[in-house]
Amino acid sequence: MENKSSYHHGDLKNALIVAGVEILAREGVGALSLRKVAKKAGVSHSAPYAHFKDKQALIAAISIEGFKELLAALQEVFEKNETAPGRLLLETAWVYMEFALKESDTFKVMFSGILEKGNEYPDLVDVVQRTFHMVVKVVAICQANAVLPEGDAELTSTALWAQIHGLISLYLEGQISHTILDRYELKQILTHALNRFTLLPLQ
Repeated sequence: MENKSSYHHGDLKNALIVAGVEILAREGVGALSLRKVAKKAGVSHSAPYAHFKDKQALIAAISIEGFKELLAALQEVFEKNETAPGRLLLETAWVYMEFALKESDTFKVMFSGILEKGNEYPDLVDVVQRTFHMVVKVVAICQANAVLPEGDAELTSTALWAQIHGLISLYLEGQISHTILDRYELKQILTHALNRFTLLPLQ
């Protein structure tokens, strides 16, 4: 967590987001309050209100920053692998899982459903839509190159996303059997899952 000296450089908002993630991850949404976040960040009780009107606004901000980071990672993978559809699909799915592993607390907040009225936060709606459209773009390229079967790209993207998200969620919750994890690396398990969808086997 950032120390107080960094606040003079305009980093208070980020420090509050980090504190909020830590509280949510360790104590749950019931323990979250702007007062508690302020205390954890080492600032006055009134400081958070300069950025967030309530704890729901803080949860929205946590989700926005998470999706921005995820989207940037997906865009980087796309730029590197656009001309190799099979690799593009695998690496897109893998970067999603890597994000979940690296930022597991934020990832859980993003998909927890604890944000009561997400549609009231236009920045969140926008970045979520752009993230999904990036996945659809990858799927459409794979369909055009016979890596994935033809069909509604958005529907196919939803099915693939459910598969990938379910797999990493099971892993994070310790629900994948050690008889599997002792024999296969996580990326191998992911490749096997994706191959249930593809027309050509991914390596």
